[in-house]
Amino acid sequence: MYTIIFIEEKDKEVIIPFLNNLDPSIPIEILNERLIEMFSNGYQCIGIYEGSKLIGISGLWVLTKYYIGKHVEPDNVFILPEYQGKGIGKQLMEWIFNYAKSIGCKGSELNCYTKNESGQKFWESQGYQMVGYHYQKRF
Repeated sequence: MYTIIFIEEKDKEVIIPFLNNLDPSIPIEILNERLIEMFSNGYQCIGIYEGSKLIGISGLWVLTKYYIGKHVEPDNVFILPEYQGKGIGKQLMEWIFNYAKSIGCKGSELNCYTKNESGQKFWESQGYQMVGYHYQKRF
């Protein structure tokens, strides 16, 4: 059985290895700095545990945009490789959707890298539809 709970800002160091797996090019110090800023701007993170072992995370942003209204955005979802393909991502998303509905969200949206074909397949299996492109410009 798996347990899903919020990870508090004071415990943010447990998130770092998961974020590092998503993008090892970002130095740990920068991840720490960014997490501090993210938490101060409304970021939340949930963890999925097997006993006391953290096996996956999802960041959460609750936002309001004119075209969807109040919604939840799962961000940087990562399940340890040895736990993938076991329905844990589906359980995590069910928890997120129930939480979102409980706080009045009208839907959910997210970003997925174009090269992440398995991620795209997963999101589509969860009822998401591709509606656009995510663009980025660095300064």
